[in-house]
Amino acid sequence: MANKDYYAILGVPKSATQDDIKKAFRKLAHKHHPDKQGGDEAKFKEANEAYGTLSDVDKRKRYDQYGSADGPAGFGGGFSRGGSGGFDPNDFQFAGGAGGFEDLFSDLFNGGYGGGRAQGSRAGSDIQVDVEISFMDMVNGVDKTVRLRKTMECRECDGTGGKRGSKEVTCKECGGAGQIRQTVRSILGTFAQVVPCTKCHGKGKRHAEDCVTCHGAGRVIGEEEVAVHIPAGIDDGQTISVSGKGSAGESGGQPGDLYISIHVQPHQTLERRGENILSRFHISFPQAALGDSISVETAYGPVRIKIPAGTQSGEVFRIKGKGFKHVRGYGQGDHLVTVTVVVPKHLSGKEKKLVEELRKVAEK
Repeated sequence: MANKDYYAILGVPKSATQDDIKKAFRKLAHKHHPDKQGGDEAKFKEANEAYGTLSDVDKRKRYDQYGSADGPAGFGGGFSRGGSGGFDPNDFQFAGGAGGFEDLFSDLFNGGYGGGRAQGSRAGSDIQVDVEISFMDMVNGVDKTVRLRKTMECRECDGTGGKRGSKEVTCKECGGAGQIRQTVRSILGTFAQVVPCTKCHGKGKRHAEDCVTCHGAGRVIGEEEVAVHIPAGIDDGQTISVSGKGSAGESGGQPGDLYISIHVQPHQTLERRGENILSRFHISFPQAALGDSISVETAYGPVRIKIPAGTQSGEVFRIKGKGFKHVRGYGQGDHLVTVTVVVPKHLSGKEKKLVEELRKVAEK
């Protein structure tokens, strides 16, 4: 983990904002999602790992300083073995003992927590997916089913990690502390680093027999279908969040959330502008000059409108209440019709005479 450049994985600079990081992750998640044709599960997991660190302010600070989100908090790092001026850190040891240097640096390398505390549960990762809807779905709203491949709570053991009927016992690996000590080398010497126990996942207890399905992890990779309501009036590019439908948490932690980015297919004749719907309608010169009643196709069916005599090309007519419903609150936009007067390119002899007569009248 310390050898990975999370910024390079997401394709953002170290100065990137949290919003930049989120946008970069969503783009990669959409590109590499395993359920998509041509998806890359390894790259998807790598991007998810990078986002899990850089999206968390505290983890990002530790990563920037030590190259690892699990590195020491509150103590300088970044030393290399070379350049120590002849000082060999391997020859420098702090003596153990309660309340001595070892406990001090154990706390520092554990992120400021006491050495006897068990590692807490961890929330699951968020998931981002893209959903395509039609223009009419955007107008009326639609229910969609999203199929996810994600980390889920193991159903066989209900997330406990133990075989059904198996008793919980004190973890032999950590002695019930939920943590174990590892050796960490720095310019100041070799210190004991306290890290979560990998056998009991920081809980201090484990079942006598592991679950045969998840092998003690409490989580498995599986598929789930999530029903999602996309409200009327939602716009292209907007995102819907579904709480608790992301990846399962670790050791009883809260699950992540599901974020759904909406993409709207263009309509052949209708266009959106804010809460209004736009369309165009071609009328003939006689209709424009003498007036007429025309039928306009709206998102809610045909509506007849009156074209007054003397209408000019480019004039806009408003059909109230036939636009988009407001996603939040009351009200609804309108349908705006732009009329274009069509001038015929080819006229018959009779038509030419009539136009000539009209010109003579207009010139008087």
